[in-house]
Amino acid sequence: MTPDSHGVRGGAGMRIVVLDDYQSVASGYAEWDTLGAEVEFVSRPIRDTEDLMRVVSGAEVVVAMRERTLFSAARLSQLRDLKLLVTTGRVNASIDLDAARAQGIVVCGTESTTSATPELTWGLILSVLRSIPTEDAAVRSGGWQSTVGGDLLGHRLGVIGLGRLGAQVARVGAAFGMDVVAWSQNLDEARAAEVGVEAVSKQELFATSDVLTVHYKLSERSRGLVAAEELSLMKPTSILVNTSRAGLVDTEALVAVLEAGRIRGAGIDVYDTEPLPSDHALRSAPRTVLTPHLGYVTDETYRIFFTQAVEAIAAWMAGEPIRQLS
Repeated sequence: MTPDSHGVRGGAGMRIVVLDDYQSVASGYAEWDTLGAEVEFVSRPIRDTEDLMRVVSGAEVVVAMRERTLFSAARLSQLRDLKLLVTTGRVNASIDLDAARAQGIVVCGTESTTSATPELTWGLILSVLRSIPTEDAAVRSGGWQSTVGGDLLGHRLGVIGLGRLGAQVARVGAAFGMDVVAWSQNLDEARAAEVGVEAVSKQELFATSDVLTVHYKLSERSRGLVAAEELSLMKPTSILVNTSRAGLVDTEALVAVLEAGRIRGAGIDVYDTEPLPSDHALRSAPRTVLTPHLGYVTDETYRIFFTQAVEAIAAWMAGEPIRQLS
């Protein structure tokens, strides 16, 4: 075991490595000892390819937490002992499925909740709009009211991407009495009406929304979807929240408008590099609320992730893989 890991041992001699267990809680969410194998939990981020090789060397099974660690073709080619890779969730852009298939590595996934990220989205919206972290810090240091918050009732919520998560956020906005509008590259009026919102142009969405929230799939076409041009359209009283993927928003352009005071604030849960480097510009950007990619980090989600990871390993050991991705 590495200095940053702990384990559960069984008698079969099989080695299983559970990566990126940042909070050191994975062992408590499932019955790993039923696998009869040596299970090692790694609580720190993987630094580079050499580090990954050192940590998982000799492991036949690896459990990956979402997209925290990259499994590229080059990395997989060096993992000669790896037979099963289980990812939490059904989609993981950090795993080269074609390379895994070619190498004979079985890749399986798990189910996940769809409520955790929308719930965090509203936590960030309210935290930014009402300056909750700032006021909390003020009270704790002996101060009192120092900011004036914004309102939701009667104001416009702009939802970028109206899929499963965006639709949930939109419905909560309506419950707050907001005027909810949405945009995506393929959004039509029928889908918008189904959710109870109005489909508008991208320009109108950015120019008229008081709260903008991003819920979009990252691809080469959508990378940089929110860039300097879009941010320049936003009202000085509006806020931006991103709980989707960092690559959708031009971070440098966002920092620039925050520092210039051209928008009210931003709530961010996802970053180009994670964990966020200590010297990253966002750490010192004004009027921001930053969370460490907490969108899916909840009791219920982890219970599903790790229980089903154990199920997937047991099924593979029995020669009948489940929820197979490759």
